[in-house]
Amino acid sequence: MGCSSCSTGKDGQPKGCKNNGTCGTDGCNKLTVFDWLSNMSLPNGSEPFNCVEVRFKNSRKEFFKNSDKISLSIGDIVVTEAKSGHDVGMVTLTGELVKVQMKKKKVGVDDEEVLKLYRKAAQKDIDTWQKCRDREEEIKKRSREMAIVLKLQMKISDVEFQGDGSKATFYYTAEDRVDFRQLIKDMGRAFSIRIEMRQIGYRQEAQRLGGIGSCGRELCCSTWLTDFRSVSTSAARYQQLSLNPQKLAGQCGKLKCCLNYELDVYLDALQDFPSQDTRIFTEKGLAFCQKIDIFKQMLWFSYKDDAANWHMLTKEQVNILISRNKKKESIASLEEYAVDNIIEDKPMVFENVVGQDSLTRFDKPKNNKRKNTKNKKRNTKRPVKNAKK
Repeated sequence: MGCSSCSTGKDGQPKGCKNNGTCGTDGCNKLTVFDWLSNMSLPNGSEPFNCVEVRFKNSRKEFFKNSDKISLSIGDIVVTEAKSGHDVGMVTLTGELVKVQMKKKKVGVDDEEVLKLYRKAAQKDIDTWQKCRDREEEIKKRSREMAIVLKLQMKISDVEFQGDGSKATFYYTAEDRVDFRQLIKDMGRAFSIRIEMRQIGYRQEAQRLGGIGSCGRELCCSTWLTDFRSVSTSAARYQQLSLNPQKLAGQCGKLKCCLNYELDVYLDALQDFPSQDTRIFTEKGLAFCQKIDIFKQMLWFSYKDDAANWHMLTKEQVNILISRNKKKESIASLEEYAVDNIIEDKPMVFENVVGQDSLTRFDKPKNNKRKNTKNKKRNTKRPVKNAKK
């Protein structure tokens, strides 16, 4: 992800704006929203919605009233009201879509939480904001050292300065409740700013820090996912996944959010599918279900006395056998219903489109000229037998 002014420079840092992914052109931001109503004009007599959505560091977004009806567009740096002082952020959404977002998040226009937007940021405001952002990494490192000295069981994951530089919010994670009163006093003396401590969960920590998932893409929580739904191990069971915590857990240490993406499709497919606890009574013996393949609509059964031999049945065949068991009709064996046309697994033949078939293609060819010359000399030295008269 990168905007037009963020060409990569030394050590992978952006070369143009040097804001590490928070540039003013809004092309490489987290949770960027596409305004699909931007090209549509409002009906006659209607005024544009007087609230805008502003994004601050990482994924924190808030709504503000545009009481002065300032002409704003996505990517503008603005100065907003804060609980004490002012803050600097970037406009991420304007117009009617802001009304939809506020309704979705149950935020009213007349709520006290919706503060006022002052003006567009001047160059002096941006410079002050940038100096504060440059101090965050150093302060985060020193605050972690202070917490270690005080032996506090907590991890300070991120630091966010207010736009005017008068306040800093420290985000931390901890298993239990932490008494950090002494830590606040020490940091207040060292940094000469007002300090706010805010505890977040492990999912919120991964959202703020970002990273690359096991799929090779950026984390969903740091790019587009805004609400965290609970993920249980039953989602993995329905999808026939092995309960391996190393594969099912994300970078936050919790179950991956993507386990819920396809869960509804699996639940719909399993509605008319026989249960895995299904038992079939036959004259040959009692049969148990060993495996289910939802996509192929196949089930594998084996007898209680012969668990090593599995018999593959289709979903329709199993439903017929279950109905016959309910009617108490006799079933000779599973072999009568088992699928006979089993395709044998053939070894896969890989085609090398590049033409690099041999692993020794870069080795020097062996010099066989000496052998050929030696063979010619031997043949010439051999005496020729006299032909029979």
